[in-house]
Amino acid sequence: MAFQAPITIRKALEGIDNKRYFLPAIQREFVWETAQIEQLFDSVLRGYPIGSFLFWLVSPQNSKEYEFYEFIRDYHELKHHHNQKAEFIDQREVTAILDGQQRLTALNIGLRGSYASKVKWKKKSNLDAYPTRYLYLNLLKPREDDENGTYEFSFLTKEDAGTANGKHWFPASQILEFKSPKEVNAYLAGMALANNEFAYSALFDFYQKVTESAIINFYQEDDQDLDKVLRIFIRVNSGGTQLGYSDLLLSTATAQWKSMNAREEIGALVEQLNGADYRFAFDKDFVMKACLVLTDDIADIRFKVTNFNASNTKKIEDNWKNITGALKQAVALLASFGFTERSLTSANSVLPIAYYLLKRGLPVSYDSAAKYSADRTAVHQWLLKSLLRGAFGAQGDTVLSNMRSIIKTSNNAFPSEALADKLQQMNRPIRFTDEDIDDLLSTGYGQKQAFLVLSLLYPWVDFRNAFHLDHIHPQTAFTAKKLRQAGVAEADVDFCLAHYDELPNLQVLANVPNLEKSGLPFEKWLTGQFPAKKARNEFCERQFIPDTGLPIANFRTFFESRAALMRTELVKVLQSASAVVESA
Repeated sequence: MAFQAPITIRKALEGIDNKRYFLPAIQREFVWETAQIEQLFDSVLRGYPIGSFLFWLVSPQNSKEYEFYEFIRDYHELKHHHNQKAEFIDQREVTAILDGQQRLTALNIGLRGSYASKVKWKKKSNLDAYPTRYLYLNLLKPREDDENGTYEFSFLTKEDAGTANGKHWFPASQILEFKSPKEVNAYLAGMALANNEFAYSALFDFYQKVTESAIINFYQEDDQDLDKVLRIFIRVNSGGTQLGYSDLLLSTATAQWKSMNAREEIGALVEQLNGADYRFAFDKDFVMKACLVLTDDIADIRFKVTNFNASNTKKIEDNWKNITGALKQAVALLASFGFTERSLTSANSVLPIAYYLLKRGLPVSYDSAAKYSADRTAVHQWLLKSLLRGAFGAQGDTVLSNMRSIIKTSNNAFPSEALADKLQQMNRPIRFTDEDIDDLLSTGYGQKQAFLVLSLLYPWVDFRNAFHLDHIHPQTAFTAKKLRQAGVAEADVDFCLAHYDELPNLQVLANVPNLEKSGLPFEKWLTGQFPAKKARNEFCERQFIPDTGLPIANFRTFFESRAALMRTELVKVLQSASAVVESA
């Protein structure tokens, strides 16, 4: 990468107009507002530095391999805010802008185009709410509301610019029409501004800064290795809006898809997986990773640009229907298990399940049909154990590859034991010792693991309904003052304050009962909710509520007794040998 001889703004805009400068698909879209564009032009006119740029010279052999977009010239917030895809008839050398897109687009709009944004208080669907505005420079005086001598650039409609009000609005685009300083002087004379010192200085400086001063300082990268280019791009953009690596990979992947638009398909799938209520937080990185894992013919699933070559991308496109179907089914299954973004500690854990569903032929109603009940239980318990043990942490690609191999050669049932054995061989055990279970019981209310452990303890709960994690003895009761007033022994106050937020004081409760419970003392709420003794006893049995007396004064005994009940159940669930379940 070498620093190049700087060029003028005029020269840079000619590169855009002559279809030599383009934006790679890795770039985000234009996001600047008019005030930012106006400030950029003020910086240009005042001689302030506007930063360096990074260009990538793409050879004719490679220009057809990647996807590029044209610069926006006439921005319209409703009708035209997306960059148009560039179409190359033949192979040609192009220059891709890796750093400086927002600034070059702003210069292009200000000097060659327009900006239409919505007027306040008008409906978004009303086209009249988006008047077309052009950039103008007031040649009579600086901005009135600024003491620093800022030039008054402003986006105005042609009608507003024609109204004097003590200002002379010069259309910024006209500066490109001047071929020499003589034409600048002729304009000033024609507008009776030749003797106006401010107008004379402002317009000549504007002409000089745009057409004569080489203020576009740029580095040029000539290397055709896209992996290297992407690393450079990430480095130079690390201070701005963070881009996912998938955004960079799309620059190669989208160019290969022939039957559909990869960018649109992947974006739509992400929205569908997260759901209308944004229950999950999957992103494009996750979907791109899934493309590799769920396509059998792709052996190397590492998240590298070279794995999204033309051959693999064609395989992904051909397999896209299966990929989307498997991910949707897997996420629907997770939702039925009660998972949300807050409790799903690893998105990669979804991929073996999606692959399993794909190998089973994407069975209809897998998340609810009775005939898959035992199989779902095996999947659920394996997932909970894997997440609790952090099986998908470092070296996740190796884990996923091994999981895929096990599932690929398994019979029709979910191979939970074979997967556990493989993880054991990889020194990632998902089986639990006594010490592990004791650690689980100290899980706190705000930790994601709390939901995972309670899911093991409450297999009877249909989490598709609204359920909350609830404190049995309410949080509001746990202050030293209130505990003493409630009759807690002085020796137990510190114990209560240290442990009230942990698992033995937590339960899973349906939405409405939880709201009704609120800050009520547990014993009072329980009696009111279940007046009949039989119903009350059934609730306590399901919820591991010990028969120790429920006033908060007895909290320590209650806590320790319930911890023992929960521990016995966790030992049964986590330490018993699970047979491979044969599904119908």
